[in-house]
Amino acid sequence: MSASGTTWVIVLAAGDGRRLQCLTTNASGMAVPKQFCSLCGGYSLLRDALLRAEAVALPEHICTIVAEQHRLWWGTALGSIEKSNIIVQPRNRGTAHGILLPLLHIMQRDREARIVLLPSDHHVDNERALATAMRRAIRQLNARSRQIFLLGISPERADPDLGYIVPGDKVERNVSAVIRFVEKPSATRAQRLIKGGALWNAFIVAARASALLELFQTRIPQIVDAMRAAVVHDQSNPNDSVATTDLYQHLSDIDFSKQVLEGAESMLRVVPVPHCGWSDLGTPTRLAETLQRLPPQRELPQDPLNPLAGFLNLSLQHSRLQALGDTAARK
Repeated sequence: MSASGTTWVIVLAAGDGRRLQCLTTNASGMAVPKQFCSLCGGYSLLRDALLRAEAVALPEHICTIVAEQHRLWWGTALGSIEKSNIIVQPRNRGTAHGILLPLLHIMQRDREARIVLLPSDHHVDNERALATAMRRAIRQLNARSRQIFLLGISPERADPDLGYIVPGDKVERNVSAVIRFVEKPSATRAQRLIKGGALWNAFIVAARASALLELFQTRIPQIVDAMRAAVVHDQSNPNDSVATTDLYQHLSDIDFSKQVLEGAESMLRVVPVPHCGWSDLGTPTRLAETLQRLPPQRELPQDPLNPLAGFLNLSLQHSRLQALGDTAARK
């Protein structure tokens, strides 16, 4: 068992990336989830996220949740990760299960763990600013072990396709209460939210493992019990994950933000992140805008673990993305 209270990062890499499938389809017509692609011929987005995680945790305390159906891509991309830190979902059943499963695995090893949830398919220009905010949130856990901290990105514009966190009173410098979430508001409402201090929801979370588990037990107690039993069984039989596989056959999709976090605002706090060039790359337009911001002809490291490195860069030749890039440049 690791030292009590160690910081662990769960890199969330099990998504299908459906919104970008028109741009991440390989020569065989197979859709490649965007976390296994790269922006400009360097590291994959997943590899970037793993490096981002190292700003707050040691490599041996970085776990990745992946999907069995994506093994073709992560089997190579995660070659440097300890096998016990690669948690495989039999199928995608929503973000709540994608967090609960690795959370329970970590708690078998460190019940007092500090957890950071980190998406694997985002881009950040200023990694230092984001890392500073993550460390600030983690430090808060020493005094506020039952609270859950969200990172809120200072908006660069009113984007109606993103989620917003509405902060309340400051509980201390750089930490505020959370009043509510607003998902994909109209452009007019997004402008009003920003004027009132709302932040983009980056889906980056810091919390004690016990606080996250308490929240899950409040929302889906029967699933927590069933999944805990499956994890205990499968960890006792590392070559046989039949219990988890069987459980996932019967699970329905549960969204972490909408069905777990919403309604728990009294437990939540938000830590603001200054402008850092963050993007979830969630639509072709936001992808094009990000590519427009990147320095031209920059030298990028090649990722030897990612056979698809450069795929999104090659997509710049695609007329649809090129047109979107031109539109973004004119804005």
